[in-house]
Amino acid sequence: MRNQEFKEQMQEYTQWRVSLMEAIESYLQWRNRYGMNDSHSTNTILNILNGLQNDRVNLAFVAEFSRGKTELINALFFAETGLRLLPSSPGRTTMSPTELFYDEEGGSYIRLLPIETRLEETSLAELKQQPERWKHIKLDRESPAQMQEAFKQLVASKAVPRDLADKLGLWNEQEAASQGVVNPETVDIPCWRHALISFSHPLLEQGLSIIDTPGLNALGTEPELTLSMIPSVQAIIFVLAADTGVTKSDMEIWLTHISRARTGKKQGLAVVMNKIDTMWDDLGGINEYDASIKSQIRVSAEILKIDENAIFPVSAKQGLLAKVKGDKELLEKSRISTLENHLAVNILSQKRGILMETVVREIGFLVNESHSIASSSLSNAIAQLEEFKKVDFHNQDMTNKLMAETRDRQNAYMGNIENFQSSRRVFIVQAKMLIECFSAEKVDMVVYIGRQEMAKSLTTYGMKQSMRKMFDDMRDLLQDAIDITNETRRLVKAIHKKFNDEYGFKEIEPHLFSIKQYQMELEQVFDEGEAFRNSAKITMTEQHIVINKLNNTLISKAKDILKRAHNDAVAWSNGALLPLMHQIKDHKKQIEGRLVMLRKINNSSGTVAENIASVEAELVPLQKQQEELSQIIKAMEFEAYLSNK
Repeated sequence: MRNQEFKEQMQEYTQWRVSLMEAIESYLQWRNRYGMNDSHSTNTILNILNGLQNDRVNLAFVAEFSRGKTELINALFFAETGLRLLPSSPGRTTMSPTELFYDEEGGSYIRLLPIETRLEETSLAELKQQPERWKHIKLDRESPAQMQEAFKQLVASKAVPRDLADKLGLWNEQEAASQGVVNPETVDIPCWRHALISFSHPLLEQGLSIIDTPGLNALGTEPELTLSMIPSVQAIIFVLAADTGVTKSDMEIWLTHISRARTGKKQGLAVVMNKIDTMWDDLGGINEYDASIKSQIRVSAEILKIDENAIFPVSAKQGLLAKVKGDKELLEKSRISTLENHLAVNILSQKRGILMETVVREIGFLVNESHSIASSSLSNAIAQLEEFKKVDFHNQDMTNKLMAETRDRQNAYMGNIENFQSSRRVFIVQAKMLIECFSAEKVDMVVYIGRQEMAKSLTTYGMKQSMRKMFDDMRDLLQDAIDITNETRRLVKAIHKKFNDEYGFKEIEPHLFSIKQYQMELEQVFDEGEAFRNSAKITMTEQHIVINKLNNTLISKAKDILKRAHNDAVAWSNGALLPLMHQIKDHKKQIEGRLVMLRKINNSSGTVAENIASVEAELVPLQKQQEELSQIIKAMEFEAYLSNK
């Protein structure tokens, strides 16, 4: 598969996403047009639209040094520049984690974060919001040579006193001694901690984002990279070298930074066995060459405990050369097309499915509610028409009886509205108790106490115990919310059932708040932290700065989870009863419409046929309403979701 086809797949995905956004915008307009809008549902829809607008396909390339990872990125995505755009020649190993994307507002640039920021407690996420802290280099998209020169900054290093390298977590005495380096005065370290690269490129403009992670050392000393950035990507591409197979450091990366990151995730994975050109042997022949590759794949798959089909043998170097020269034979020999096909078809298809799941989860209940109300309104109008066809409207007593019955229904409805308001007040009190479980004050107090205890700890073990205690206290916050959540859920169901039973409303499953997801995420954060803390690299270095950053990363992630639980509880409490209120509003509209129609027929001097025709005319706007919604649902690809309701 050619790189052009990958671009076409990305373009198709982007067009699908734009079409989905247009359909959701049409749905929002439909709700406004037919009086079903409210501030909560409108904000929910606008939030999902904003998420779709800013959506990116994130790929993380992870490998130990000298596996040809950066060359692979060049070959896959940037060969049309005719240059080795990202520095990947021998001795030019990328030193800092690098993100490649397109910033439409900022244009083309490189931003480099000084390595000294590791001494601060400020997170990478926070530093990304402070562009003044970064070195800024403007890129000239029309000059690949200028970009190539600017990219050399990614491999810049400098000599610093050994003590500073130690504080930065970039010096390990035992490791240095094993390499024959003892008591050096200075140590070479990377100039930059992190790099952000934005430039105008078709794939990046369509939403592709690439994270290039440099080696075990960087992964082991930047917990935020391992615990936040890599787990959030769409797919992980793990690069091995065909001439070395799975080394000890490869295995360390795999176990600590990839397998753990993918636990319970719906991420794609590709293991790339690069540098197969080192196994080319003109004397051995093609059969021996193929057998050697298959043997290496089999051994690697057994070590990593994955399917052999998940390993893609390639030569990134020859693939890049083949694309630059237009050499089809060499391109086929590089085998890079199979990997491109996997990324274009499997990964993008999976991304589309995950994105659709998110949309359904966020607004599916709103669409289902609209579908139910529109269908119910039309069904009731049709039933009323059939009833009117059987009525002798020249019989004044019959007409008066129908009007009296309808007024009685109206009076009963108004009386029960008061009961609903009473139930709603009870719900508000209950929901407030739920929201308070996740209040920022409670969470901040737990974190404050935890930090105080960790600050008192002089050992890694003591910090570890303090961290465990803090997470236990966070679990307690969630545990306190469970009983309140269950009681609140029962109340919402009871209110819905009351109106379903008394008014025959079409049953709509109430959108219920669940605490389970936040519990699972909090446990996973703690488990990830434990695995990272207990990794061989961390155990060996015992770097205080790394442990501090690990704890700060874990605390930040845990706080984010509880903050999201709080925000979701607030949003849910604001919208939990809205579907029922919309049905009540529609029910009132039906009763009032029935009274208006009865009066109109009663006062009419026309024939029965003319009166029936007048009733039939009332169906037209309801039919249009449902037809419009059906078209929108089809455009949103929601039919399968609604059919299961």
